[in-house]
Amino acid sequence: MCAPEAPRQGDGMTHVPAEAPRRRHRPWSHRTSTGADVTVAVLLLLLEAVVIVLGLFGHGMEGWAAQGDRERIEAAELAGRVWLSRCLVAVLVLAVVAMVSRARWTVVAHLLLAAGVAALLVLDQHDRDRSHPTPEPRPRLEFTLCLSGDRCD
Repeated sequence: MCAPEAPRQGDGMTHVPAEAPRRRHRPWSHRTSTGADVTVAVLLLLLEAVVIVLGLFGHGMEGWAAQGDRERIEAAELAGRVWLSRCLVAVLVLAVVAMVSRARWTVVAHLLLAAGVAALLVLDQHDRDRSHPTPEPRPRLEFTLCLSGDRCD
């Protein structure tokens, strides 16, 4: 039988240095992959659009259920405007998070949605302003002291 060969230097006995500790990756350290970015953008856009439509539908139904009670209708419209403004803030916050994550398509989708929500708010406020014109100022009563011998008009 043959004796086992002695290992030669550099054959299988090379020294492998220990792995360097991995650095934590920050969301902004690398650009988000395009596939993940587009997927997240579409899913979040659909989810947010459904939430906004359902919220507006709920507040609209609340106003419809008031059945002519002007105070309840006004309260439902105001609640809808407040809710929509909070949705606008939430969409803008998500756009900032997407910016930090360097997900450009998600940022674009959220900014477009924010523009749509802002347009809805402007149109709603415009509609309210047209249906509730500011009343004309009350005429002031001005009294002129009229003394005897003076001419008072």
